Amino acid sequence: MEDVVADSADLFGGAYADRRVFLTGHTGFKGSWLTLWLTMLGARVRGYALEPDTEPALWNLLRLGAADGVEDIRGDIRDLERLRSAMAEFEPEIVFHLAAQALVLSSYDDPVGTYATNVMGTVNVLEAIRSVPCVRAVVVVTSDKCYENREQPGYAYVESDSMGGFDPYSSSKGAAELVTSAYRRSFFSTPGAARIASVRAGNVIGGGDWAQDRLIPDAVRAVSKGEPVIVRNPGAVRPWQHVLDPLSGYLMLGSRLVAEGGYGLAEAFNFGPSMESAVPVSQVMNLFTESWPGASWVSPPRTGAPHEAAFLTLDWEKARRGLGWSPRWGLAEAVSQTAEWYATVSGDTLAARAFSEAQIERFTSDE
Repeated sequence: MEDVVADSADLFGGAYADRRVFLTGHTGFKGSWLTLWLTMLGARVRGYALEPDTEPALWNLLRLGAADGVEDIRGDIRDLERLRSAMAEFEPEIVFHLAAQALVLSSYDDPVGTYATNVMGTVNVLEAIRSVPCVRAVVVVTSDKCYENREQPGYAYVESDSMGGFDPYSSSKGAAELVTSAYRRSFFSTPGAARIASVRAGNVIGGGDWAQDRLIPDAVRAVSKGEPVIVRNPGAVRPWQHVLDPLSGYLMLGSRLVAEGGYGLAEAFNFGPSMESAVPVSQVMNLFTESWPGASWVSPPRTGAPHEAAFLTLDWEKARRGLGWSPRWGLAEAVSQTAEWYATVSGDTLAARAFSEAQIERFTSDE
């Protein structure tokens, strides 16, 4: 691990080496990957989150702890006082806010909980930051589904497009963006205030995701049982990307926000894949079955299912111009790397940490 940290600490301008980073939602899929990457960058991390909500869970497999510079705090972002205390005690310079109810279908089952977590949870995180003057940079993670999606084939949403959302999850993410914008303009616009940006990524895939009603986790579960994968909406187009691609954007943005002159970047940014990776679900499943011998998929007729968007893509030109960011892994590579992770780790859970670190190293070395 020491050699990995030494090799990685200079990434992102060395901005994270020995720096205190507070991360909400660290026990989730994206949060676990981000925490691991931050440890490789030499950061000191305090994570604040609920227990992992899947079994198995990537967070548990990674076994990150004090020896890695990670403090693991259990807490609910809906509990403002506990959140404020945990943040103030740690005195972070950078905050990444990832904690969320992250599933569209779950939001139909529990709309109240979805809004409480995604909207008021974001309010609480920003309110806690107001009382912690050492915070210099904040990255609030929302979703590509925050936009008022008019489902126009060929149109990629830009950061200035209207917020909206048909379902409770999507609209909660649009509301979280509005909350972030209001707090930034109302409370963080003076010299010396924290610089707050929001980020919107596409449909991420990668090893270690076991959530229900997500394409790749559902596929892995089906294949492990020797069953065909049941695909809900094979024609739905999404901006597919490997989890490390948007996380690299979040880390790049955080490093630039904390640097001198970072105020101009306290805005919203899309971190999407290339347009070639915005393809139907069916194409992703075909790539997955090619990467996993014996896998197959079917799409039985569905009636009475909740609404899910049929077309959604992102424009990330702003991130390219402002940060020099662009996605590294195309769709075929993203699916291949994901399938390889599950195939390797499912037979040897002790390999999760080493293999995940190796994938991060591979990602950062690819041109």
